[in-house]
Amino acid sequence: MCKNQITVNMGFTEEQFPAGTHMCLIYSKEEERKKIISKFLEGGISSDEKVAYFAVEMSPEQVKTWLREMGVEMPAEDKNGSFNVSSTADTYYPDGTFKPEAMLDNLKTFYKGAKTEGYSASRVSGEMSWALKGMPGSNRLMEYEAKVNDVLAEYPVTAICQYDANKFDGATILQCLKVHPYMIVHGQIVRNPYYMKPGDFLKEQT
Repeated sequence: MCKNQITVNMGFTEEQFPAGTHMCLIYSKEEERKKIISKFLEGGISSDEKVAYFAVEMSPEQVKTWLREMGVEMPAEDKNGSFNVSSTADTYYPDGTFKPEAMLDNLKTFYKGAKTEGYSASRVSGEMSWALKGMPGSNRLMEYEAKVNDVLAEYPVTAICQYDANKFDGATILQCLKVHPYMIVHGQIVRNPYYMKPGDFLKEQT
């Protein structure tokens, strides 16, 4: 982590964690996912962070409606741009091919932009089932997830990656655990015993 790293309010747990914490939420119930993610996003909005959400099927307005229904207060109009919702297609593979390097650059740009704009910190969350659509490059997802850890150490964007256990197979879920230092279990953030350092994980894949 960076020197003098700040801690942030995760929203769904009382314990604060360093900005740049990289977590996976492996879930099987939509109700559980919505509860945790809405609180996570609310925690960033209420703490004056720059927040982004990447949705597979819902439109930006549908995401905001869902959050309002969960009791999340949206940013004031004069803070327009503090909460951004985009599709996973536009975010992860805008030209039809997933390129980890491009997405890692996007994270760096997001962090630097938030800092320049005066936000207290920055956080993101993405629905990862886009990777099951079979687009070119989707087989590089775990390579990307591993490399995210090195990027967030220097550009500390707090992140939750959402994996639906009903859609991803067991082998992929195990790989997911290997590339996330923290996991969310019963609404609590715990250090992941399966986690491997990025270099070790990538070496294992060759």
